[in-house]
Amino acid sequence: MPGQDKKRAAFRALADRVRNGPGEADARERARAFGNEGLTPPLAALIGKVATSPVRVTDADFAAAKASGLSDDQLFELVVCAAVGQSARLYDAGLAALAAATAGGEADHAS
Repeated sequence: MPGQDKKRAAFRALADRVRNGPGEADARERARAFGNEGLTPPLAALIGKVATSPVRVTDADFAAAKASGLSDDQLFELVVCAAVGQSARLYDAGLAALAAATAGGEADHAS
């Protein structure tokens, strides 16, 4: 699976870049947005919605986060971190499920 290894490496590089690369938002805040944890209101509400139910994000969520002192660029970066973080969690869960199904399938066929 060399192609899969390249895809995983590319995804890990993306995740690292959004958390630790240069940006307007503080790297610690980007890491918290990536993990969807440790954020203070109203940013926590916006990031939580981005990560778990993005169709529920409203202009009011952005306005409240912006009113807390964040710039448009900072908000953009934090929203990207939240989306990539949720994607990483889903990707890892999918790989784990695939590994479990593959391991279980091989054991079932061996009998």
